[in-house]
Amino acid sequence: MLAVSLGLSLLANSARAVLNIEITQGIEGAVPVAVVPFAWEATAPGAPVRPAEDIAAIISADLARTGRFETLPPKDMLARPHADSEINFGNWRMMGSENLVVGTVTYQGADRYKIRFRLFDVFKGQELFGYSQSANGNDLRRAAHLISDMIYEKLTGEPGAFNTRVAYITAQGPQKARRYSLWVADADGHNAQAMVNSTEPMLSPAWSPDGTRLAYSSLEDNGHQVLFVQEVVSGRRDKVSSHKGLNGAPAWSPDGRSLALSLSKDGNAEIYVLDLVAKKERRLTQHWAIDTEPAWTPDGQSIIFTSDRGGQPQLYQVAADGGEVDRLTYEGAYNARASVSPDGKQVAMIHRTDGHYRVAVLDLESGNLRVLTDGSLDESPSFAPNGSMIIYATNSGQRGVLAAVSVDGRVRQRFSEQEGDVREPAWSPFKKLTTQ
Repeated sequence: MLAVSLGLSLLANSARAVLNIEITQGIEGAVPVAVVPFAWEATAPGAPVRPAEDIAAIISADLARTGRFETLPPKDMLARPHADSEINFGNWRMMGSENLVVGTVTYQGADRYKIRFRLFDVFKGQELFGYSQSANGNDLRRAAHLISDMIYEKLTGEPGAFNTRVAYITAQGPQKARRYSLWVADADGHNAQAMVNSTEPMLSPAWSPDGTRLAYSSLEDNGHQVLFVQEVVSGRRDKVSSHKGLNGAPAWSPDGRSLALSLSKDGNAEIYVLDLVAKKERRLTQHWAIDTEPAWTPDGQSIIFTSDRGGQPQLYQVAADGGEVDRLTYEGAYNARASVSPDGKQVAMIHRTDGHYRVAVLDLESGNLRVLTDGSLDESPSFAPNGSMIIYATNSGQRGVLAAVSVDGRVRQRFSEQEGDVREPAWSPFKKLTTQ
């Protein structure tokens, strides 16, 4: 019997789905950074003994997770300053730290907190950046991620992606009694929340451009594949495509008004665009081959998709309003599941080489293709919204896990969960924290 339950009733069980992240390869010569534990100021009535989250520890973990920074453990710090007047830069130079972060957390009453931090260049003895913000108790962790984003951007010149989320699907239990869940977690694996539980498989979650909705396909309609769009916060969802045959691989247009998808309602899998407002479909491809896995370019002008029209799966491109189809990939006998970088200059894909399926990146201008991973069965690449990393699914110990690799291949991460298979990751767009 089919069983489906939606988001809010499942939040109580979310803690067990935390994804732990391990750096399996970092950059040689990573920049040394010291994040001093933030001072706790609790003078307002009703103040807790300490804040619910360790802001400095979250920032330190965020920076270390990139593989580009080497953070100093608090136990190795010679001092714990909280203001510039307390900093002896000579001590930090002696310890090899190039940058220093200090800060305070102040309780303001009514579950409100003021967070202040400063970033220093140790060798110049100069402040690089400072900021303060307010947040309520439930937003402390996200506020820490926002601070990490600021520090990362100041030190690298690139936007950080710590204050973002990842959607993924898990499968647990024996094959004949498998249970599937669609989860949303912070980019560091915390705050995992189940959006849907089902006894039928779910596939291809895709974020709307504003990060408020997820589109995905499900077999819960008596084994028939249908497409849903679901609001992340409320859990409300709408069935948007339920034609006979395939209703799969949804991809949002950059303006959030349409979904590209693969339908076989006319007898063959083709690429369509579904206008979610007008509820009308437009067919883009006309071919005897299987056309699937569409991905929009950031300008909204074209769609990249997988097709075997050349005899084997390769990537092709077609204008968003239809027309001639151009082949993009020629290297190797298998290239599929495109994900376009936020700047539109690169396409991540699954590329078969020597019998192994691995994540590769195609530079659209030069045509150069680079293999980034060394797995045997990698799947479902998805770019981070700042374009620095690619999250994907792979195998480890006879089960599915998530992993991530930097676009230059120098940094690698592995996400682990306690039980089951983890598949179909999708990295959310940027979502800024609202502060007052």
